[in-house]
This record gives sequence, C-alpha cells and structure tokens, in this order.
Amino acid sequence: MSDAEFDPRDGGPETDPTTRSPYSRHGTPAPLAAAAGLTLVEGLLTFLFGISEAASLDSGRLVMGVTTGFFFLAYGAALILCAWGMNTLRPWSRGPVLLAQLIWLGLAWNLRSGSTLPVAIGLLVLAVLVLAGLLHPRSIGALERAAGRA
Repeated sequence: MSDAEFDPRDGGPETDPTTRSPYSRHGTPAPLAAAAGLTLVEGLLTFLFGISEAASLDSGRLVMGVTTGFFFLAYGAALILCAWGMNTLRPWSRGPVLLAQLIWLGLAWNLRSGSTLPVAIGLLVLAVLVLAGLLHPRSIGALERAAGRA
C-alpha cells in the first residue's frame, strides 16, 4: 500500500482515524493494531505460564509437567508470532488468532464460578476486545488487501 492511497484531500481512508495506526509503519488499521497488541499480551502470559510450569517440575508428574510446559511454551510463541503477523498485515495470522480467542472464551466459561470469577472476567474481556479488533471492517479490509498483493 502506498501513501498515495491515503490522501485526506480526496476524502480517502485517512480521514477515518481507524484506518491506520500511528504506531505501525505497515499501515495497520488501529483496531487491528490494538488486537495485535492484546494478542501479544496473551502470548507473553501464556509463554510465561509455560516457563512457570516447566520450572515447577517434580518427579511425580514429570511427563505431564514436561508436556504441559512444552504445550504452553509453543502456544505462547505461536500467539506472539501471530501478533507480529497481524501487525505486519500477514493474512495467515487471522485464523490462528480467531481460534485462540475461542479457546480463551471457553476457558473463561470454565472459570466463571467461585474464586476464579475475576480471572474469567479478565479472559472474557481480553478475548472480546481482540475479536472486536480483528473482526472490525477496517481490519478485515486491510488483511484482504494484503492477501491480494501477495
């Protein structure tokens, strides 16, 4: 995408503040950039959980601890990679992030009762915000244009 496409004098997309984020040199729309940032946070938290799981290994549950730790490390790394992909307008990143948000919504549903309610609310809000940014019409349009130029 060239800067000529974003000329505010012709009433182009630049007049809409959600068109391009000032924090992205790739021309990422603001809703997609916000979703990418939140996905990065999810990825970092998941990766850190994998590290804590690996650090708390004991001989009684060695196999379970190793596989759980590896899963969360890989899942977190994949979310971080997808966050980068969304911020750089890589269309392949949309599907995994959508799936991840469905997983986070399911996890929030499972944690909705008892002392884990605040965690459930946090997961719910985070997943809904990422979905809103990812499914925003400007985000969809930017990813579709990026897929067309590839």
